[in-house]
Amino acid sequence: QVQLVESGGGLVQPGGSLRLSCVYTGSLTRFYTMNWYRQAPGKERELVALFTSGGYVQEADSVKGRFTISRDSAKNTMYLQMNSLKPEDTAIYYCNLDLGSMGTYWGQGTQVTVSS
Repeated sequence: QVQLVESGGGLVQPGGSLRLSCVYTGSLTRFYTMNWYRQAPGKERELVALFTSGGYVQEADSVKGRFTISRDSAKNTMYLQMNSLKPEDTAIYYCNLDLGSMGTYWGQGTQVTVSS
């Protein structure tokens, strides 16, 4: 059984930085995708960044150049480094692990608030 536990959210001023972490337990399949999503109040959940088992990385246009997704396989942890934060980045952030036919798993979510 795969489980994801997130940490690192909080309150930050505009222009500041935060790093979200997501520790996963359980076995990965040969092909997988690690994702970060976010959901702001009154809006649909949106994909922020992804990282595939083949090494492909993609960030949403709204965060490109500011957010970076990465992974430390030795620590079973994926990260989302967020720089130059803006008020519109305020949302609940979720990590997601897509194992294809073996299922999709979600973290519990962590609140990020960007405000002065």
